[in-house]
Amino acid sequence: MSRPKRYELSAEQWDRIKDLLPGKAGDPGRSGADNLTFVNGVLWVLRSGAHWHDLPERYGKWKTVHKRFTRWAKTGVWERVFAHLVRDPDNDYVSLDSSLVRAHQQAATGKGGGQKGGGQALGRSRGGLTTKIHMAVDALGRPLKLILTPGQRGDAPLAPALLDGLSPRRVLADKAYDSNAIRALIADMGAEAVIPSNPTRKRRIAYDFEAYKMRNTVERGFNKLKHFRRIATRFDRRAVYFLGFLQIAAAMLWMR
Repeated sequence: MSRPKRYELSAEQWDRIKDLLPGKAGDPGRSGADNLTFVNGVLWVLRSGAHWHDLPERYGKWKTVHKRFTRWAKTGVWERVFAHLVRDPDNDYVSLDSSLVRAHQQAATGKGGGQKGGGQALGRSRGGLTTKIHMAVDALGRPLKLILTPGQRGDAPLAPALLDGLSPRRVLADKAYDSNAIRALIADMGAEAVIPSNPTRKRRIAYDFEAYKMRNTVERGFNKLKHFRRIATRFDRRAVYFLGFLQIAAAMLWMR
């Protein structure tokens, strides 16, 4: 069997997602004769970080591929693919963290841009105009939940949404997540909080230091996501499109 071209899905990976996509035979309102070519075109943009108009001709007209990508992002197709692949996570522990992504100037200008589009998860932080990715990962560093906010948003308020529906034995997070409310939430889940005390806390709370060393799984997870160049820098004006790319990248980590 010939190897897939660079950036493209293998036959095994395609088999795992092909039945989750719209536009296949038998679907109402069928559109797109070749979903595989289309998805590979999206992956080419995601991995290379190139502009849509640089898409190689073998994937079709770039405007058509771009329009279809945005339609699927808006209708939740990429989110459903990611959610479907998050099966049998290693729930020995879950790690939480966030990471800033610098926004390219084109993300904040033009129609739908950050300056005119109600924020679109763009905000000012020490890194300039940024988007913050909040993420929960399993014990193998695979993404479980993804949330976008403006770069200046705090981490702790997103913890309940990141933990919703999960059932870990331990929750690992840095001191930014040290609050009585988050600790109570983790206890109600029947899990152990492995979180160092914030310096402002008068009485330090003991935690499992050896277990806390495993928190680097979430940092490694962010590094893997940012190997996809369209994640390392945000070019998309609308948050839903950047999130779509992020969900595809996360899905790819589950198919390795």
